[in-house]
Amino acid sequence: MTLRTGGEILVDNLVIHGATIGFGVPGESYLAVLDALYGRDDFRFVTCRQEGGAAMMADAVGKLTGRPGVCFVTRGPGATNASPGVHIAEHDSTPMILLIGQVARSQRDRGAFQEVEYRRHFADMAKWVAEINDARRLPEYISRAFHTATSGRPGPVVLSLPEDMLHDQVEATDPAPFSIVEPAPPAEDIDRFTDMLTLAARPLVLLGGGGWSPTSCKELARFAEAWNLPVGAGFRAQDRLDNNHPNYVGDVGIGPNPKLAERVQSADLLIALGSRLGEMTTSGYTLVKPPQPKQALVHVFPEASEIGRTFYPALGIHAAPGPFLRAVNARNARPGRWGTWTAEARDEYEAWNGNLPNVPGTLSMPEVVAWLRDRLPRDTVICNGAGNFSMWMHRFYRYGSYRSQLAPTSGSMGYGTPAAVAAKLVAPERLVIALAGDGDFLMNGQELATAIQYDVPVIIILVNNGMYGTIRVHQERAFPGRPSGTGLHNPDFAALSRAYGAHGEVVSHTHEFPGAFERARKAGKAALIELRVDPEAISAVTTLSAIREAALERQQADG
Repeated sequence: MTLRTGGEILVDNLVIHGATIGFGVPGESYLAVLDALYGRDDFRFVTCRQEGGAAMMADAVGKLTGRPGVCFVTRGPGATNASPGVHIAEHDSTPMILLIGQVARSQRDRGAFQEVEYRRHFADMAKWVAEINDARRLPEYISRAFHTATSGRPGPVVLSLPEDMLHDQVEATDPAPFSIVEPAPPAEDIDRFTDMLTLAARPLVLLGGGGWSPTSCKELARFAEAWNLPVGAGFRAQDRLDNNHPNYVGDVGIGPNPKLAERVQSADLLIALGSRLGEMTTSGYTLVKPPQPKQALVHVFPEASEIGRTFYPALGIHAAPGPFLRAVNARNARPGRWGTWTAEARDEYEAWNGNLPNVPGTLSMPEVVAWLRDRLPRDTVICNGAGNFSMWMHRFYRYGSYRSQLAPTSGSMGYGTPAAVAAKLVAPERLVIALAGDGDFLMNGQELATAIQYDVPVIIILVNNGMYGTIRVHQERAFPGRPSGTGLHNPDFAALSRAYGAHGEVVSHTHEFPGAFERARKAGKAALIELRVDPEAISAVTTLSAIREAALERQQADG
């Protein structure tokens, strides 16, 4: 062994565990780490413009690869700025490691410059939060971080790194690379599950959560085909099964197909595979009602503590999606009486997905998304943040492969642009598109500068309706005709993108979009297409005025 600084030991161990890229904003609290990165060709540090964007990039890498995304931030405001990315990773079950420079050990508990107690700050957001005070233990902590982030229900880990510890020169023993450990189901649970499935008349599979892989998604397709099961997706989990697959029947969450919602409620056997069955997937706990669902519930989940937490399952199976599906597929399939049930559900999805409604204004988002759906490569990565604009893609697009949908189930705005930059960096051969709203984009739109700096040719499709649309909808329902705080005065987004050095265009009519998209695709650099839509076109099923009028009628009826 030779003497190494704490910063060198840290970087060496990130590489040992397979990390090749990290995102961050530089800070004086971890200069020793930045110095350890100097001249290395086995680890790339991507300099971002704000820590929130950097953390979301790390989350996107975790989603895309199944291995922990890595983010570096400085103490105090740097760490707190990164909190949204950690919260996203926790809600989405994404493996991620946040590394925070901390004040020197001799200055702790004095309220030193930018001092924060991270074990308290991130306690409810991360799977594990620790501070490393001995550089010789860095390999131990880093190994544990990778194992913890990927085990059971995946999630974020936060490590605090005192500045002086990173400068210490010590001897340290490096470990072997980590491996992902997945819980597998006992044989008796598979016996009971297949017996329950054989006796069912209206079974339905509902997917979600983390811990999936391209291999487990192939096993899912085998399972669905062998048993001829209808397979639905939870909120923003539409890429587990190719949406063109005859057994895929749509997604539930915000604005689901009413007929699919009815099928979830009327199923006599609901198989929740990897999904927590959270508020969004269950439409506010109405499709599956806690604590005792009327559907017989089989809950398959990789974290034992989640089973029975909200719902009483008829059968709880502690297993990750891959081992569960492999175990089921090893048995002889016994498809039952539900062939018509499955075929009808698929027909309803195709009608819901293919029926393009007329919307107010000169630019039709249903037609734009349908154009993309029919022309983009099946492995295109679609990234989006939060807002009503995302519903167009949820309903009218068809996701082709795992992972092709990167979106936060936490409802965090500002995710799409940084996620797209990260996705294109780790998968440069794939087409990557960010879908953003006008309010959503300006949360982390400055990461367009990161795309230009690193020559990352992402395409951003920005839907501009001049307001925080989702909140305006809630406002009109609760306080009709009294908009307050939700209107936006926006810049010329296309001109702004050109100022960054990107390609930028404005589209105001549907027929203009195909040409603008092809020009953006051929630009050879980051591009932004601003779609100016009518504020009335707030969703695929109603208008802003209709929401307001319905709310006023309810108020009048209530006296």
